[in-house]
Amino acid sequence: MNEIIRNTQSSVTHTSLDPQDWSEFRALAHRMLDETIDGIVNVRARPVWQPIPDGVRAAFKADVPREASDLADVYREFAEHVAPYATGNVHPGFMGWVHGGGTAVGMVAEMLAAGLNANLGGRDHMPIEVERQIVGWMRRLFAFPDSASGIFVTGTSMANLMAVLVARTSALGTLARQYGIGNDGALLTAYTSQAAHGCVARAMDVAGLGTDALRKIGVDADHRIDVAALRAQIAIDRDVGFKPFLVVASAGTVDIGAVDDLKAIAELCREEGIWFHVDGAFGALAILAPELAPLIGGIELADSIALDFHKWGQVPYDAGFLLVRDGEQHRQAFAQPAAYLRREARGLAAGAIWPCDLGPDLSRGFRALKTWFTLKTFGTDRLGAVIARSCALAKYLETRVLAEPRLELLAPVNLNIVCFRYRAPDEVNREIVADIQESGIAAPSSTTLGGKFAIRAAIVNHRTDETDIDALVAAVLEFGGRRSRDTVIEVEAPPLAAQEY
Repeated sequence: MNEIIRNTQSSVTHTSLDPQDWSEFRALAHRMLDETIDGIVNVRARPVWQPIPDGVRAAFKADVPREASDLADVYREFAEHVAPYATGNVHPGFMGWVHGGGTAVGMVAEMLAAGLNANLGGRDHMPIEVERQIVGWMRRLFAFPDSASGIFVTGTSMANLMAVLVARTSALGTLARQYGIGNDGALLTAYTSQAAHGCVARAMDVAGLGTDALRKIGVDADHRIDVAALRAQIAIDRDVGFKPFLVVASAGTVDIGAVDDLKAIAELCREEGIWFHVDGAFGALAILAPELAPLIGGIELADSIALDFHKWGQVPYDAGFLLVRDGEQHRQAFAQPAAYLRREARGLAAGAIWPCDLGPDLSRGFRALKTWFTLKTFGTDRLGAVIARSCALAKYLETRVLAEPRLELLAPVNLNIVCFRYRAPDEVNREIVADIQESGIAAPSSTTLGGKFAIRAAIVNHRTDETDIDALVAAVLEFGGRRSRDTVIEVEAPPLAAQEY
């Protein structure tokens, strides 16, 4: 047998893409790793973000490469033209949207996963057992039964779509997968708050139910869904012949991090026989912090939960996750028999439920490994402390805003998101955000609350501390003052050396 393997290898070496000189490759690979680590170590020495120069952008309009290039030259192009102009969420001054900072641990785990090059669509191999172990951990964290199922996906947008599909199949039966949603499907209605993420409406669109079938319920003073209004709308829809089938609650809204009354919604859904899904993109992981977990009380009653490990979990992008209480209903929404996916009693094709039975993907990367490394290396206690710390920093920013007459707080600080503004017209605040981003000092994002343009700081990165909050406030005041006087601002960004990567 060994002789057969050797002969087979020798007959195909001329087509291999392996390095001709492994020693040379190893040395360059070590350099890449060292310089990437240096980039994280020295992250404060460079801008959070900087605009892409026209010349750099133009270089990436070149035609498809026909001839081979030296790997060192390709890496040099990356180091000079790609790495310096990334999003910047590794930097502690990045406070835009809800981007996790990643870790060096997750980075090397991603490298190990790439080395295995495992396809986690199915079959009997240990990478799938790693994913299954994390599913088991999530069951216990959220007090779901042993029969609950889970699967890694790109992110919560995909997880929310899959939850809609599971709820749709639950409402219409599995025959709808064969014959379409029909007249009954056209009557299905879903519910979420006006503050919910836009991906919920997109999920209704992609699921073939239409965005008009999603009722967007008003919110209270704390930006939480109005449960009384939700109940009333469900009753109205039933009276006119619609079939309510799904409520999507938010555990951390995209604008301000508000958490809906999950217990009240769970009770309502149970009374009405409606699928209860929680969009917990980042907020669900508050379960790891004892002081924050009560804020998401009731999440354990959900029929399904969507979350992102690449946000508060600090796992490198991407690592979304869907957890479903009824694993069999989950499977019925996606499993599809095929001869080439036949399960055997033994061998590599052994095993019963494969991940491809729980989602649309047959080809799936090993996202679970970097999550497994992160959870195993740091433990949930330390990750929970990081989450709690980001919320404490948000409260610190809130106190800075409230103490400064030139600033205005626009929403309550629920978790880790602070929305505020410089006391000036919207156009001034819009310029302040762009000025700060282009300066490289910090990278907040923006939103609109109560008709006012808001500077939005989402504190997610585990590297962020009070000095980064102070730098953001100082920059807002500086740029705001100058913009209010119609003065053009020029701020020198920290120097960026390519070798830091």
